[in-house]
Amino acid sequence: MKIISNYSVTQELLKKYDLFAKKRLGQNFIIDPSVVKKIARDSGADSNTVVLEIGPGLGALTQQLSKVSKEVISIEIDTDMVEILNNELDCDNCTIIHQDFLEYDLNQLQDQQELVVCANVPYYITTPILFKLIESDIHFKQITMMVQKELGQRLVAQVGSSQYNALSVIISMLFDYSVVMNVDKRCFYPMPKIDSIVVALKTKELDKLFDYERFFEFVKKCFTQRRKTLVNNLKEWGNVSPILEELGYSQTIRPQELTPSQFKEIYEKESLWKT
Repeated sequence: MKIISNYSVTQELLKKYDLFAKKRLGQNFIIDPSVVKKIARDSGADSNTVVLEIGPGLGALTQQLSKVSKEVISIEIDTDMVEILNNELDCDNCTIIHQDFLEYDLNQLQDQQELVVCANVPYYITTPILFKLIESDIHFKQITMMVQKELGQRLVAQVGSSQYNALSVIISMLFDYSVVMNVDKRCFYPMPKIDSIVVALKTKELDKLFDYERFFEFVKKCFTQRRKTLVNNLKEWGNVSPILEELGYSQTIRPQELTPSQFKEIYEKESLWKT
């Protein structure tokens, strides 16, 4: 079986099916085999693991994931890519599902004991995909995503930085995260304008009694408008001023100045808020 993740095979497949990369879907195909091999190796998958792959495209990463995992379930929105995957991808442990991932029922995976996620997704849909995974009831051992470098840096941004946002807080609460690799834009066809980054999110042991879903809604509300103070952003939630005073925080503190543990500390005082 030919290695899909190179320029000549990519061109061969696109020509055979009279296709091109669809800009509206953010399609950029990986043409460097070392990239997909490393992602597969560092995905957390092994012979007991089922991989949920989001956006397989031509199957470059799918091909490598199939070699290191028990099974690969790939969700692809593009009808043309599904045809290529079904016709050309030679791996017995791969299942291709033609569907928009945001409409895919993750509860179908409830019976799987060992689950990891791998995704190479465009900028515009990365955040909705992450929130769908995070807010589901499914336990994923690890989520490995290749995203545009700017967004990847936001995911792991530190408190006080200009990139720090609600998603940064949520990621920090739920995962131990690391950068797997930086990926030069020349590793793709067609070549995008900026480089990419691969981020690995390994699930932490969580407090089963804590309402993470409601806490994350609180965090998102805190960041409604970054330039506003926490007090102003939380007006609809309640009057946070007495709590800030009790905890020794300034009344003019902004969300990007608070660590994840400080957000949790404020949230857990909610029962004392007076509106």
